[in-house]
Amino acid sequence: MSWTVTITISWSSGLASKAIMGFFLRMGQLLSTCVSFSLGASLGIWEEGLGKWCMFIWCLCFATSLIISIVELCGLPSRLPCSWDGFLHAYSSYFIIICIVTSFIFGTSYIQVFSPGPAQSRAIIATAFSCVAALLYAIEMAWVCVRPGDMVCFVPTFPGVLRRLENHLAWVIFAFISNTDLYQHQPALVWCVAVYAICFILGAVNFLVNGCDCDNDKTLLLPVPCLLWVQTVLSVLLYATAVILWPLYQFHEKWGGQPQRSSDMSCSDQLTTFFCIWDQRLVVAILTAINLLVYVADMMYLILEAFVWIEAQRRDPGFFFSPAVSSSTSDVP
Repeated sequence: MSWTVTITISWSSGLASKAIMGFFLRMGQLLSTCVSFSLGASLGIWEEGLGKWCMFIWCLCFATSLIISIVELCGLPSRLPCSWDGFLHAYSSYFIIICIVTSFIFGTSYIQVFSPGPAQSRAIIATAFSCVAALLYAIEMAWVCVRPGDMVCFVPTFPGVLRRLENHLAWVIFAFISNTDLYQHQPALVWCVAVYAICFILGAVNFLVNGCDCDNDKTLLLPVPCLLWVQTVLSVLLYATAVILWPLYQFHEKWGGQPQRSSDMSCSDQLTTFFCIWDQRLVVAILTAINLLVYVADMMYLILEAFVWIEAQRRDPGFFFSPAVSSSTSDVP
């Protein structure tokens, strides 16, 4: 009897510690993103493309943390078809990166613009709280791995690292194309923006499906290996068009581009942000090329994996029908 009581108390204290720690992490995330958003709004950065992107990210983080808090307070995680811990691990790993990127972009773009005084102090505080938000998301990702429960954290494999890198690079690209003056004047550049959005959505769906352990869900219309192939091949084809069209229409005079930085008036303005428009165009072009290489590496890995699978099946047709091997074909990024 005493052994049973001990187990019950330990299990209850484990649940209590999960709830208490989750509550404090969520409140910290809400507070830090709200402070960053409020201070950014007080600086009047709505007119700048990078400023709009920073404000959007802080709003997104605040709204997501608020929704997660409501779901947990209502006791809904146990009713979801996917792993709630897996979802928390996936979303927090995403938000770590975007908060760090936002902190860097906001800090380098706006702190040096304001002269020493209240405005610059607000910009510094907003950047600091954005960094605090990133730290809190990192703590949550680590806490999901060590807190009481059945969550088993993983070390991402090589293709898993590639798929995370694809999405993280897309977040940085979105930061620099938040200035609509970069592309709205040319349909070809609008197509490039659509490419970034489509590939990111496909990658996010794949990441969340794997991160939430939904790859074992029988209700999925497409199996995860098929989803990976469709996402990777389509992304390579789409990025191949963007890596040609973006530099062509941004830097070639024949197509209305500006080949030299000195020809951009915003770069000669001493009061402009750290990244002028020409710099933003160049960063997007470089990141597009890098992300294309990452997608190509991902596709080559899938092709190599397929050849290995075919060769192993030829030698032992019944090997890949075992449950253990079948579950390993859908790599969790």
